[in-house]
Amino acid sequence: MKKTAPLLMLAAMAFTPAAFSAAPAGTLSVHILDQQTGTPPPGVTVTLEKQQQQDKWTPIASGKTDQDGRIKSLYPQDQDMQPGVYKVTFKTAEYFHGKKLDTFFPEIPVLFTVTRTNEKLHIPLLLSQYGYSTYKGS
Repeated sequence: MKKTAPLLMLAAMAFTPAAFSAAPAGTLSVHILDQQTGTPPPGVTVTLEKQQQQDKWTPIASGKTDQDGRIKSLYPQDQDMQPGVYKVTFKTAEYFHGKKLDTFFPEIPVLFTVTRTNEKLHIPLLLSQYGYSTYKGS
């Protein structure tokens, strides 16, 4: 019995319903840093959508950045993050208007590809009034 117990555990895990393998906390995180001030902007709305067809997007989640300019877990923890094309949109106009500044980019959509279920991803945004950069973070 002692030798078969690990095999039984592995077999049981293989047939665990998908509800028990939902996205862990922090599967998708985002971070914004204002390059002009060197500070993170709190309260910026960020939305997440998944592409269903070339021009059709399904809303999944939204949130606001914390005092450190982060959303530590944007993807809903009660769902699996499936492979596909996603879009995170940083709604930056309100942030700049609150600082009495103009901006060329009222929102910044970032499209990215998920290749593995519940792949851990981080999308940072380095922001200024007239430019931005982003990359696949860790």
